[in-house]
Amino acid sequence: MGRFRGLAALALIIALLPLALPNNYYYDVAIRIGMNAIIVVGLNLLIGYAGQISLGHAGFVGLGAYASAVLSSRFGWPPLAAMLFGMAAVGVIAFVVARPILRLRGHYLAMATLGLGIIIYMVLVNESAWTGGNDGMSVRPFSLLGLTLASERAWYWVTGAVLLGAILLANNIVDSPVGRALRAVHGSEVAAQVAGIDTTRYKVRVFVLSAVFASAVGSMMAHYLGFVSPQVSSFFHSIELVTMVVVGGMASTYGAVLGAAILTTLPQLLATFEGYEMITFGLILMLTVIFLPRGLLPTIAARLRKAG
Repeated sequence: MGRFRGLAALALIIALLPLALPNNYYYDVAIRIGMNAIIVVGLNLLIGYAGQISLGHAGFVGLGAYASAVLSSRFGWPPLAAMLFGMAAVGVIAFVVARPILRLRGHYLAMATLGLGIIIYMVLVNESAWTGGNDGMSVRPFSLLGLTLASERAWYWVTGAVLLGAILLANNIVDSPVGRALRAVHGSEVAAQVAGIDTTRYKVRVFVLSAVFASAVGSMMAHYLGFVSPQVSSFFHSIELVTMVVVGGMASTYGAVLGAAILTTLPQLLATFEGYEMITFGLILMLTVIFLPRGLLPTIAARLRKAG
């Protein structure tokens, strides 16, 4: 019941928030928060619940973005078909690379996922005939059944609905036998194997799911902005996503949403300190790991329970 109360509370916030958004700039920030939150809800299943680090997840965002951009703008595919194809293709790629990568542990796993992200980034940069290279490329608006999503307000409601759906799916996974298996893998992979859990299968499943989440948001982002460049798959973006999970609270779905809200808003507040974003994110990540190892939301919830 607690998870459904949390979902209802978030739905209420999404429904009432437009009353406090005075113009399109604030709608834009809210949309970016929602899109990042969808990614990190999936990434939290991988990092927070399964205990598998990924430093290249922005690569899947980039693949989804360019799948929609290339197929819809260069080949005339309907945007929804391009988006679904991108999600399926990214799922297949993630499945193929997951088995060899997820056999690694610790810093070896981190370096392998980092390398994957760099490979994707370099492919997007170098295949300029298709992707536009560093200059990027324009993307046609998202349309379905004759309706075009053109305004920030329309995108706000679509993003909010997708976010609620992603959270509902993540919560159902966490509460299912799959979620219990993921927590067992996180606690001790050897013990999980002794208990009869096919750890490789569950790690691959959650890696693929988190990659598909990222691809879907990449497509949404491309159509929303009307433009995409390889920077969407950069190493810095991957670090941003991991920081959102850690700061909000690993193994906490709503903590991931909170982390996305804080760290998406932060660059807007630090606009006068352009160039120091990486330093700021690194400092926040370091301080969180040292002083709030469980993340913001789990720490706050634990203290409230203790006080009560």
